[in-house]
Formats: sequence, C-alpha cells, structure tokens
Amino acid sequence: MLRTYPLKEADLVVSFLTRDQGILRGVAKRARRPKNPFGAGLERLSQVRMSYFQRETRELVNLDSCDLLVSQFGLMSDFRAGVALDYFAEITEQLLPPAEPNDRFFRLLLTVLEHMRAAGARSDPGNTWRAATYFSLWAVRLSGFLPDLNVCLGCGTVLDDYVTPERAFFIASRAGLLCAACRKTAGAGAWELSAESRAMAEEMLRKPVAQIAQTGWSRETCADLRRFLVHQIEQHIERKLMTPRVLEAE
Repeated sequence: MLRTYPLKEADLVVSFLTRDQGILRGVAKRARRPKNPFGAGLERLSQVRMSYFQRETRELVNLDSCDLLVSQFGLMSDFRAGVALDYFAEITEQLLPPAEPNDRFFRLLLTVLEHMRAAGARSDPGNTWRAATYFSLWAVRLSGFLPDLNVCLGCGTVLDDYVTPERAFFIASRAGLLCAACRKTAGAGAWELSAESRAMAEEMLRKPVAQIAQTGWSRETCADLRRFLVHQIEQHIERKLMTPRVLEAE
C-alpha cells in the first residue's frame, strides 16, 4: 500500500503496488467507516493480499477486500522510521509508471522493509539512514538513470584511482559528477560527493542491505549521497519531492 486519498464521505482512493501489474489505483468503498472490509490493510506500506476487479473502460479498479500479511506498525514508534516509510512510498509512486510490472523494484521495497523491521527489533538507531540510502541508490539504479560515480561527466577523468581519489561534485544543471576542474567552469551551486560516500555506493551495489556495515550510521553518514540521489530523482520526474526535507531535518 502506497497512499490513500479521501473520496466523498466514506470512501478512499488507494494507490498500491502489485508484483504482477505494477502500480494500480482503486476505490475502497466505505473504507473510512468504523466497520469496513479492509481493516488495517490500507495502512501505509502494509503488505496485503488484495481482492479487486477492473472494468475495461475505467482507470480505477474497485477494491473488494484485503487480507493483511505484514504490517509496518512496529516501526511507527520511531518518528524517523515513520518518515522513511513515507519517503519510500513517495519515491515508488513517482518513479514507477502505472500498470507496468517491475518485479525487481517490488522486491527492493520488500527487502528494505524487512531489513528495517529486523533492525528495528534490535533498536538500531542507524537503521533508518542505512535503509534510506540503500533504497534511494537502488531506486535510481533500477529506474535506469544512475550516472557513473567514477568518471567526471565533463572531461572523463577517473575519479577513483584507489590511490588519491579525485574530489567529485554535482550541480543542479548536470546529471552526473564533475571533477574539481570542471566544477569551476560549471557555475555556482555545487555540492561535493565524498570519496567515502562513493565507496559506500559501490558496496551497496554489490551487496544486499543486510550485509552492509551495521554500525557507525547516523544522519550525517552518506547524507551527501542521499542528496545526490534525490537530486537525480527530482531531475528525472521534473518536480520536487516532499519527504526528503522532512527525513533529513534535525
């Protein structure tokens, strides 16, 4: 479940991600009444077994019922984790086109949520930042517009030679990274992407989230990488995301 919108007095419009048909939107009749056939199944990022039907001439499906399989309720006691759920849902809804299956993205979302629940049970304070960074990176990668993190977009300089890594920068008007020399000619408004964050991105592209270092994570860890990835997403969708600013706020 990604998002719900009020409709009339008692109904909801529901946006949800399916494994076999991608993102669909439907009407849940009487879902806002105390007694309804949906229960807690319409809660944000709940995993459910949905029953619905669709008429050929209508964009919205009609939801009959849903059986709750996995709830994210246990994460709601942590404010930052709750905001991260909104972040995952917003990015998913913005990046995936409607009614186009994307099994790899579906599995990414399931994996990150499972990891957050497991790490949350261990009271891991860095869990949210690790999960948000991993999800952001793979969301951009699976959407097909992750730029090369090792090469300058302007001159082709290799940024990571494993001896003395070059400094790397990104700006609003360019899709990739720039070396220090190219950054000087690209104008103002540049942010640096550290060599440490680039190395973490390479590790995340090779390993499952459960195998990423479990300690030492805080809001500052890979904050520049998350900013860079959000910048790539916003350039791609041509609009500003709402949740990143809330997630990164002190």
